[in-house]
Amino acid sequence: MTTTKLTTLPIIDFSLAKGSEEERFELREKLRRVTHEIGFFYLTGHGIDQKFIDEFVKTSREFFALSEESKLLLENTQSPHFRGYTRVGGELTQGKVDWREQLDIGPERPALDRTIFTEDFWTLQGPNLWPDELPQLRELSERWITELSALSRRLLSEWAAALGAPADFFDASFDELSAPLLKIVRYPGKSGETPQQGVGAHKDLGVLTLLYVEEGKAGLQVEYEGDWIDAPPVSGAFVVNIGEMLEVATNGYLKATLHRVISPPLGDDRISFPFFYAPRLNASIPTVELPEELALQSRGITQDPHNVLHTIFGENSLKSRVRAHPNVVEVHHPHLYEKGSRAGY
Repeated sequence: MTTTKLTTLPIIDFSLAKGSEEERFELREKLRRVTHEIGFFYLTGHGIDQKFIDEFVKTSREFFALSEESKLLLENTQSPHFRGYTRVGGELTQGKVDWREQLDIGPERPALDRTIFTEDFWTLQGPNLWPDELPQLRELSERWITELSALSRRLLSEWAAALGAPADFFDASFDELSAPLLKIVRYPGKSGETPQQGVGAHKDLGVLTLLYVEEGKAGLQVEYEGDWIDAPPVSGAFVVNIGEMLEVATNGYLKATLHRVISPPLGDDRISFPFFYAPRLNASIPTVELPEELALQSRGITQDPHNVLHTIFGENSLKSRVRAHPNVVEVHHPHLYEKGSRAGY
């Protein structure tokens, strides 16, 4: 894409999707090229109202300002569905402690009858845990999931067309039982001369991720050709990246990319909203039959014995939850410890 050293992520203006035929072609070509070569970009022209975004940031800060006692009433060990609050140091990436606190939120649905839905991944469906002190947090979170799901679906349509498939190619995997996940995250400041792990280097497990970071708060880094590229927030933009399921669907033509977050310095903090767009838990993302010139550029699916890629989305998602939250597994799903070594957990 460029012969010079990459120092920042490219920007894609999604308003082109509503433009002329030439503008839509330009959007699709850039979307395909950028996610083949880098896997990350800034998305502008997305149509999400900035006043809504600002209100969500404000309310999230109010949540993290609640007493520790109030937040721990929502601790994820209270939820067999891996929902709720994770205290600072309570999540792991690659077996190492992440320095952040967060609230995990999914679609608000009842738990399933496990005598009927017997696969372990169905435990990921269930109710959320909400703070009584901030009823507006639920309203804003549910609106965020709704609006970003719609935006993600539009993005997937443009991606499908860019890869030579029908625009509705991925639609059958996404319906009223789709399983997106929203995290409301706060990275507190950390002292020390060396950078501290806000969240360790990893690839996202799902289809695609839309991340909003509050203005002026750096820390995200993206791996590209062996180097780490800083990806500070661009005003009003989302950071978008593909997940492992799109890598599987394109036989590696699109590649999930390593990324990490460095904690802010002591005395500062950082709010962000990673949103993971995902299909039904029992869905397999269909394989795209790429045009020959694109298929020749496919790199194959990453083969990592420490990170088995499952074709069923729920298996991939459960793998991630088990690795990140062994405290929840210990309380609610101890049988997964035995299963874990066999299933790549």
